[in-house]
Amino acid sequence: MTTFAYQARDSAGKTISGIQEALNEDNAINTLMARGLMVLSIEKKAGAKVRAPRGRVTDTDLVLFTRQLATMVDAGLPLLTGLTALYEQSDPKRQAGLRRIVGEVSASVQQGDSFHEAILRHPRIFTRLYVSMVKAGETGGMLSETLDRLATFLESAARLRKKVKSAMTYPVIVICIAFAITAFLIVKIVPVFGQIFADFGAKLPAPTQFLIDLSDSVRAHWYLFLIAVVAAFYGIRTFLGTETGARTWDRWKLKLPILGPLTHKIAMTRFARTFAQLLRSGVPILEVIEIVGQTAGNRMVEDAIQAVGADIEKGEHLATALARQPIFPPMLVRMVSAGESTGKIDAMLEKIADFWDEEIEALLDALTSLIEPLLIVFLGVVVGGIVIAMFLPIFKLSDVVSN
Repeated sequence: MTTFAYQARDSAGKTISGIQEALNEDNAINTLMARGLMVLSIEKKAGAKVRAPRGRVTDTDLVLFTRQLATMVDAGLPLLTGLTALYEQSDPKRQAGLRRIVGEVSASVQQGDSFHEAILRHPRIFTRLYVSMVKAGETGGMLSETLDRLATFLESAARLRKKVKSAMTYPVIVICIAFAITAFLIVKIVPVFGQIFADFGAKLPAPTQFLIDLSDSVRAHWYLFLIAVVAAFYGIRTFLGTETGARTWDRWKLKLPILGPLTHKIAMTRFARTFAQLLRSGVPILEVIEIVGQTAGNRMVEDAIQAVGADIEKGEHLATALARQPIFPPMLVRMVSAGESTGKIDAMLEKIADFWDEEIEALLDALTSLIEPLLIVFLGVVVGGIVIAMFLPIFKLSDVVSN
C-alpha cells in the first residue's frame, strides 16, 4: 500500500485535505471519488510505502464479499465502484487479508483487466471453480446472478465442513484427554504403588508387573518414546504426502466401517452440487468435468470423474459414462438420465445434493450419538484397567502378610 496526500472538494463545495492509502494513484483517486469527493490535487507522500497486511481470508469473509458484490452489481453499480466500496468497508485489522485481496483485485480491474483475470492472480483465495463461474457469468452478462449462486454454493460447502468438524472435534478432544490421563497415571501414580509393592517381597500379578515395568521404562527413557512418537507422526505425514500414500489413504477412507459411507456421501454431494452450479453458469461440460475432478477431495473419485470425462469426449451420454464407474450410486445415474431426457441436469443434481445433505446430517447426528458411549467405554477400559491392575496385589494382601 502507498499513502497519498490529497486536496478535494466535497458535495458542499468545501475544500478539504487528508491522506488516503491505496495501491496506486488511480486507485486512490477512484476511492476518493467513490466517497463523493472531487479530487483537486494528489501526490504520493515521501517514504509512505506501507507493507500490506497479510492476514488470512476466512470462508465467512469470502462468502460475505461474494454476496455483497452480487448485490451491488445487481443494483446497477459498476464493478469497480462495488470493489472500491467493499475495500473501504473492510476492517483493516479483523479483515486485513480480505482488504488486501480486494484492493489488489480492484487495482487490476482499474488497469483494464476483467474481473475473472484479476481474481485468477490469487489462486489460494479464489479456486478454479470460483474463477470459471465468474468467467462464465461475465461472458454471458449474468455476473450478479452467478455471484449470488456462487455465494449460496460457498455457504452450503462451509456449512457442511462445519458439521463434519464439529462431529470430529469431540472424540479427538476426549481421546487426547484419555492419553494425558494415562500418561499421568503411568508417570506419577504407578511408581508410588510400585514402591509400596516392592516392600511386600512377593511376586506381583502379571498386569501389575507389566505396568510397573512400563512406568520404569517411560521414566528412564522418556526421550526415546518422544522420539518414536515424533518420528511416527512425521513418517506417516510424509507417506501421506506422497502420491502413493495419498491414494492409499483415500482408498481406505471409502472402506472404513462407519466413516466410509459418510466420506462417500460427502464426495458425491460435492460432485453433484459443483457440477450443477457450473452447468447452470454456462461452463462447457468438458471444462466442468475437469474442474469437478480437481475439487472432488478424493483421488478415487477424481479418477472416476476423469474416466467419465474421457467417455464424454468420445461421444457418450453423461448417464452412460457415470454408470460405468461403480463409485457413482445408481440413484445419481438415474437422476442424471432423467435430467438428460428433460434438459434439466443441473436441477436434478441440485435435488440429489440436497437429499444427500440431509442424509449426511442424519449420519453425523447418529455418529455423534454412537461416539459418546464408545468413548465412555474406551475411557473405562484404559483408566479402569490401570486402576484394577494397581489394586490387584491389594486383593492378595492377606496371602502376602501370611507369608
